[in-house]
Amino acid sequence: MSPLKITAQDAATGPVLEIAGELDHVHANTLREVLTTLTLRPGQRLVLVLAAMEFCDSSGITALIAAYRHAQAAHADFALAAVPAPTRRILRIVGLDQTFRLHPDSDTATRPRPTTT
Repeated sequence: MSPLKITAQDAATGPVLEIAGELDHVHANTLREVLTTLTLRPGQRLVLVLAAMEFCDSSGITALIAAYRHAQAAHADFALAAVPAPTRRILRIVGLDQTFRLHPDSDTATRPRPTTT
């Protein structure tokens, strides 16, 4: 078992959480606890970078949903970046790929949206 490590950074678009290790029934509450410390402002984007995530079970998926809901409650956007193939497959099977914005990497996920005129 790889312990879960969450590293927080700030981007121009909002907070970025890098998730490393196993997001499973043992560690999912750690992500939920980190979410309670995040202050999101309307219009920001919460990005979870999953490139170093080694495993995600149903408790981990539920924690990702909690992160999405945390962003929604703040009227902020939510995105996942660098989602590993097994997790991307699960998201597709349960339909969350239609709810979550998925980006190939953190640079794309943290890029400000173009302004419309």
